[in-house]
Amino acid sequence: MSIIILLSSLIGGIVLSAQSSINGSFSSKAGSLESAFLTFITGAMILFIVVLFFGSGNLLTIFEAPKWQLSAVWFGVGYLFLTILAVPKIGVIATNLSAIIGQLSMGLLTDHFGWFGSIQISFDYHRIIAIVLMFISLRLIYNANKKDRNEKGYLFE
Repeated sequence: MSIIILLSSLIGGIVLSAQSSINGSFSSKAGSLESAFLTFITGAMILFIVVLFFGSGNLLTIFEAPKWQLSAVWFGVGYLFLTILAVPKIGVIATNLSAIIGQLSMGLLTDHFGWFGSIQISFDYHRIIAIVLMFISLRLIYNANKKDRNEKGYLFE
């Protein structure tokens, strides 16, 4: 079962990267807000059908959830919108690596302090080294993107 979950996560990452690239390209034609809107409205329609036929819970329990838990929807919207803005400027890999570094950094803090009801796992030097190496890789990728775009005559912002 663990292999299936790992493969599902890998496929999810592949699809997310493709979506970032496609949305970034689409936003140059239709606009960033329009691209985000299309993504969310399509997702809402698909999920409505899935919930209608396969849902096992009661949608009204949303109103019983603590308000701070409902704030997560804004994070998803923000993530998608910021990705749509970033991809055309810095490329897919720099955008996705930045997002991964952000996710892992927040994960380190969440684990360390036990936020949101998670178990506490303290910082250690292995985790710090991993984040530092990811920042180094982001810098190398960003510089390579910048160099490549400058050689092709693009203005890199």
